[in-house]
Amino acid sequence: MLIRNISDTALLAAVYRARENEHPKALFRDPFARRLAGERGQEIAKSLAFSEKNAWSWFTRTYLFDQLIAKCLHEGCDTVINLAAGLDARPYRLALPANLKWIEVDLPEITDYKEELLRDEKPSCVFERVRLDLSDVSGRRELFQLVANQSRQALIISEGLVLYLSSEEVGLLATDLAVHEEFRYWLLDIVSPALLKMLRKKMGKAFDEAAAPFKFAPADGPEFFSKFGWKPAGVRSIWHTAGELKRLPLVMSFFYRLQKSEAFQPKRPWAGACLLERQSPNRER
Repeated sequence: MLIRNISDTALLAAVYRARENEHPKALFRDPFARRLAGERGQEIAKSLAFSEKNAWSWFTRTYLFDQLIAKCLHEGCDTVINLAAGLDARPYRLALPANLKWIEVDLPEITDYKEELLRDEKPSCVFERVRLDLSDVSGRRELFQLVANQSRQALIISEGLVLYLSSEEVGLLATDLAVHEEFRYWLLDIVSPALLKMLRKKMGKAFDEAAAPFKFAPADGPEFFSKFGWKPAGVRSIWHTAGELKRLPLVMSFFYRLQKSEAFQPKRPWAGACLLERQSPNRER
């Protein structure tokens, strides 16, 4: 199997960041992506025709996350916690405040792989890696408490994570994060039930065999998180953003022009980057 486990999805994401980095009008620069993706990443991408056809969604998501991270830092966040960080290289490729604390959390194997490939590179901020399986609830709660004690205002990032969790698991994670008043923002991506159905049909078999099935697509969209202590503070459609940037394939561009208003799916995007803000107070656990 090309996709052996959930960590291999990080190789796939790195492939598309590498391609965008080499685009003549790149939306962002990631000079480390090609190295991190490696040959296996290229092989995985080539094996997934649906993913290749929709490569625009991968780099558009990265672009949106970069924009929303910058917004949160501008508003005073002094700590970033990147959950299931994979092969993300933002601490190395973005111009970040030198005193910003950036903490990456992921499984030991993918973390070791990444650390080895970037051992000679220097991050632009205070940087730390934590090896942790996020399904270890007591372990992550201990980590969240430790980070909260050392932070004034934190941004949580979980790019490409919640799709692989059940609604119950997402709700528990949301509750664990909302306990801490220092955790102001949570940035994640979300898909609609219709897109989830399509993903399962087009790519589901390969991910099921790797024990990484697609699961999470709440019918109420970002409002799902409101009952767990989070309110939507900024929802951006990946589809509409790609259209605005003129990066959709020709056929899709035609439909975008027919439905180009963000108001077309204001609360439940087909696929979106969602910035959530912690509500206060959070109910007791």
